[in-house]
Amino acid sequence: MVGSPLLVDVVELQRRTGTRRTLNAEVELDDMAVGERSVVDGRVTVDLVLEAVTEGIVAAGSLAGVSRVPCRRCLEDVDSAFRLDVREIFERSPSEGETWPIDDERVDLRPVIRELALLALPLAPLCRSDCEGPDAERFPARPEPEDAVEAEPVRDARWAVLDSLTFDE
Repeated sequence: MVGSPLLVDVVELQRRTGTRRTLNAEVELDDMAVGERSVVDGRVTVDLVLEAVTEGIVAAGSLAGVSRVPCRRCLEDVDSAFRLDVREIFERSPSEGETWPIDDERVDLRPVIRELALLALPLAPLCRSDCEGPDAERFPARPEPEDAVEAEPVRDARWAVLDSLTFDE
């Protein structure tokens, strides 16, 4: 993705340790959902400072956006703002799961932002503290009429021989 603010050329930064570059942008990323949980419109506000260090580049700052997650009781969408701190390291030889790669003198912030934003999504929010659950008119607890007679459960013929089993004391 050439021209993306999240694909940062770090040649100038790496010339001298301690050199900094700020990145302030509102970006829209694809695939910003996990099941029913998502970042609204894939929009994330990025406020980072990239700094050259001996090992590579440190990206520090914050990410902000709006999450959309179903209420754990009534399943209506709950939109809530999130803000999280970022401190990630980019290296030429990254450690799996600990640091990110510097490829062709550039760092790609998209996977970092995607991972951190998706991990920040709430797991099971409530739309209101007094949410009573699904609307009884739309989602009745008993789909059949109350005067219906409950049918005898269907028995598996393979277990019929156990009916004749008796236990003597």
